Amino acid sequence: MSIGLSTYAYFWRMSDKVPAPMSLQQVLQQTAEMNVSVFQICDYPQIESWSQAQLQALRQQAESLGISLELGTRGLVAEHLERYLELADALEVTVLRSMFNSATSRPTLSEASAMIETVLPRFEQQQVSLCLETYEQVRSAEMMSVINHFDSSSLGVCLDPANCVAALELPDQVIENTADRVLNLHIKDFAFSRQEGWVGFTLTGSPLGEGLLNYDQLIERVRPDSRGINQIVEHWLPWQQQAERTCQLEQQWTRQSVDYLNKRQFQE
Repeated sequence: MSIGLSTYAYFWRMSDKVPAPMSLQQVLQQTAEMNVSVFQICDYPQIESWSQAQLQALRQQAESLGISLELGTRGLVAEHLERYLELADALEVTVLRSMFNSATSRPTLSEASAMIETVLPRFEQQQVSLCLETYEQVRSAEMMSVINHFDSSSLGVCLDPANCVAALELPDQVIENTADRVLNLHIKDFAFSRQEGWVGFTLTGSPLGEGLLNYDQLIERVRPDSRGINQIVEHWLPWQQQAERTCQLEQQWTRQSVDYLNKRQFQE
């Protein structure tokens, strides 16, 4: 397996909330400077309208930096996923993360199954893995009832145990439900904190290794090294009131995550 970063590790630094948002090209350069070899362009819809020349330039930059690219989007609509297969071909991508729902489509389980059945042969033909992410909108057992209907190595799970907490699914159970079909990992830590006055809780991100993510269980159950599964770093970092402070902390969390994963990989 390899350690990777996602656009979600640069969520604020690439956003319009900061005076000078980082471009995708700048992010790739910084990723390489951190000795990271994978970058997942996730939920970055601007790329859908890029020209072939722009895509070729991005692929060439990634190649020159020693970075393999992955893609991420949302939804199962055939036309949309076919566009991402075109992008995958142009960028030499073999992993595409998606979700059941998008802003314009919320299929039932049977509808999702039919949609997957329509597009899966294209993924198999192009040798691209369609990785459906665990999240609160679809319970993990229900998602697996659809995925397990297909005996295909090109269809699996993008596992992020933190996402399902909002649906009252325990992360350990989500790991157990999905582990055998995982093809991609999103690594972010998380923690609860009391609201002011002790009125309720807030679930937000925390630096990797300091929150509730049971990383040992995740790795023991999924076995990413032996299965060639990349670990992609993300964050749930709240805005820190000031752009400079937020960007500094986001970079700090990213560095800590990479160091943590490198150290754990060395120990294993």
